[in-house]
Amino acid sequence: MEDVLEVYHRPYDAKRPQVCLDEMSKQLLADTRERLPMKPGVPERFDYEYERKGTCSLFLACEPLAGRRVVSASARRTKHDFAQFVRELIDVQYADAEKIVLVMDNLNTHTPSSFYETFEPAEARRLTEKLEIHYTPVHGSWLNMAEIELSVLARQCLSDRIEALEEVQERVAVWQLERNQAQAGISWRFTSADARIKLKHLYPTVT
Repeated sequence: MEDVLEVYHRPYDAKRPQVCLDEMSKQLLADTRERLPMKPGVPERFDYEYERKGTCSLFLACEPLAGRRVVSASARRTKHDFAQFVRELIDVQYADAEKIVLVMDNLNTHTPSSFYETFEPAEARRLTEKLEIHYTPVHGSWLNMAEIELSVLARQCLSDRIEALEEVQERVAVWQLERNQAQAGISWRFTSADARIKLKHLYPTVT
């Protein structure tokens, strides 16, 4: 826990950007009846029944100190999808960085082994060398600031019924552009000193 908190209190460094990564799923749902359009004094109305159209997965990486985020929506959530998303971060989004300081949880796909299962060994090694990985502790994923950003994404962009992956991708692209233009950041104030007081029960007792 304190390892992640220490990362959050490092000063901004464009050559070693602090990036938080997380993912979520979105259920795709279609209306079974035509909606009644909005009228003066009357909101749009739709039937409570819906048709399931599967799910999609969203990967999100945010750089709180720069007010920047990158989101990708895909049909699946596999080791290969994770590896491709991280390579996009390394080679495109942060191509000028010496190393990305990456915070993420302990999901079984969030490991360098995903690179080796997706790319040739030399490429997998190159990607691994570009990362300084910090994992949140088990049951401590709330320490990942990407969870905050995913919550905002869900509320502002994905709260209603969406039928197709393509629509999710379109909405997410617009949301990402607007948030990045506004340079919306996250003010993280929880420190190791706070943890030692408020989460005292997690620390061993020294006698």
